[in-house]
Amino acid sequence: MTIVLNHTIVPASDKQRGAEFLAALLGVEVSAPAGPFVPVRINEDLTLDFDDRSGGRNGHYAFLVDDATFDAALAFAQRSGSDWGSAPRTVDYQINHLGGGRGVYVLDPDGIAYELFTAVPE
Repeated sequence: MTIVLNHTIVPASDKQRGAEFLAALLGVEVSAPAGPFVPVRINEDLTLDFDDRSGGRNGHYAFLVDDATFDAALAFAQRSGSDWGSAPRTVDYQINHLGGGRGVYVLDPDGIAYELFTAVPE
């Protein structure tokens, strides 16, 4: 059997806010609550389940995306007033060009860094 990551728990100070931020960033929907979690289905194989029972923590989640998704995510980061930049924990409001594509790190209110890139960084 091929190993596929199916879901992971994202610790958040406010699970609904955290889920809505990621959904807006990636242009996907927040799913109905499931038990103590607010899930965000990233694709048919992966769900991120937001949980606020232990509070928020810094984290890092990286996504390979197409150009249209990258452009929409960057526009969301700009209009939402989120901190973002070209490297981890760097707020320089620039993108990078690692691997010949474009990359950016967008911070959510809990300090989770969502990395989006259009080519796998080398």
